Amino acid sequence: MHSDTNTRPVILTGDRTTGPLHLGHYVGSLKSRVVLQHSHQQFLLLADTQALTDNAHDPQKVRRNVLEVATDYLAVGIDPSLTTICVQSALPALAELTLLYLNFVTVSRLERNPTIKTEIQLRGFERDVPAGFLCYPVAQAADITAFKATVVPVGEDQAPLIEQTNEIVRRLNRQIGRDILVEAAAMVPKVGRLPGVDGEAKMSKSQGNAIPLSASPGEISDAVRRMYTDPDHLRVSDPGQVEGNVVFTYLDAFCEDRQLVDEMKAHYRRGGLGDVTLKRHLEEVLQSLLAPIRERRARYAAEPDYVMGIVREGTRKARERTEATLTELRSALGLSSLA
Repeated sequence: MHSDTNTRPVILTGDRTTGPLHLGHYVGSLKSRVVLQHSHQQFLLLADTQALTDNAHDPQKVRRNVLEVATDYLAVGIDPSLTTICVQSALPALAELTLLYLNFVTVSRLERNPTIKTEIQLRGFERDVPAGFLCYPVAQAADITAFKATVVPVGEDQAPLIEQTNEIVRRLNRQIGRDILVEAAAMVPKVGRLPGVDGEAKMSKSQGNAIPLSASPGEISDAVRRMYTDPDHLRVSDPGQVEGNVVFTYLDAFCEDRQLVDEMKAHYRRGGLGDVTLKRHLEEVLQSLLAPIRERRARYAAEPDYVMGIVREGTRKARERTEATLTELRSALGLSSLA
């Protein structure tokens, strides 16, 4: 029995539609979304407009991956009767709210946002940063407030975006003289960012160091075999380093048997546990996790019209909700209405 959706806290989350989702997405957000949909009114945004901020040269890639990401959602256990899956670009209220909010934030404030600052440096934009990319925090504020979300799951590095959203909320509410918009709390997952199989800081499809949710048994085996361990652990009898060892990072993230992982860590540290044995155990864990997801995904992928039907219906519901927020805000700001 699910509680009345109107009394449950509203959660907004989503993904940029730039490629199929992988294990990093699963441990970072998908797993918790499957649980949260039972206690929250959950909206999942297929963020195709945001994906264009640095993929405008390849809009077909962005469009194609709307279906891919929606299929991944269903494969991991997102239930469309509990979670509304919707397409960002098909919600015109979000674009209008973004335009409104841009009048309540300065360029210098956007440039100071730590998340944006870091991303600009990583991409080497310097002063050639696309305006859409710089203004992303405002677009995200529009997304969050349009749904009146009170909870937004984000990585620790994204928390400054929620802070900026709340600044915009407070400024608009002060301007209006009453609280129309609601502030949101960042929900930071306990598990940190999952590194790529090569030990790099971030799992990324573009860097070829990711394990997709649709990975075949052979692809999983190959990825585990390539995993970075302790380069100084040359013989089985040698004591090994657990910290920074990607295999242990993955075991911490995916192995349910905490006691076994702790025992393996102690064994590895004192010597006598080989990398091959360690990787074999991790492979068993990942094969067992991904097999049912892969099977469900294949079933949904064979019915693209069914998946898009779910997305269309979710987008229709989301449009009603976001338009209601826009109408309420326009009226409160005293903007003209010709309707």
